[in-house]
Amino acid sequence: TLNVARTDRMITVYLEPAENPVLFEKMATVRQLLNALSLRRTEVLVIRGRELLTADRRLEQGDDIRIRQVISRG
Repeated sequence: TLNVARTDRMITVYLEPAENPVLFEKMATVRQLLNALSLRRTEVLVIRGRELLTADRRLEQGDDIRIRQVISRG
C-alpha cells in the first residue's frame, strides 16, 4: 500500500502572498518553523486563525499557519 500522510496530521503553512501551502509533519515551535523556512522572526507575522504567534509558541498537528512579510523588499 502507498504511505500517504494525512493533511490533518500535518502543519500547513501558507507563505503569503503565495497561496501554495507547504506541509510539515513535525514542527515543535514557531521558531523551529521559521528556521526551517530560513525566515527571520523580525520580518514576518506568524498567524494561526485570528491569533498572532510569538517564536516560543508551540505548533500542533492540523494547524493552518499563515506567514506574512512585514518589511519591504525593495
